[in-house]
Amino acid sequence: MAGIVNYVKESFEELRTNVTWTPWAEAQRLTIVVAVFSIIFSLAIWGVDTFFAKILGYIYDLVLGNI
Repeated sequence: MAGIVNYVKESFEELRTNVTWTPWAEAQRLTIVVAVFSIIFSLAIWGVDTFFAKILGYIYDLVLGNI
């Protein structure tokens, strides 16, 4: 158990002293960039999915004689 506690203490010490953290303003900016591109990408996927759903629906209706 003492080994685990020592490991956690050393890990926090290394995070505090040896890791270079991204400045807060840059982290916020990059988070916004990722969010915007995620929304754009999800809208693009939704559009392509809707397009193919309509095309396949038309083909199914044509094959089944519903048109």
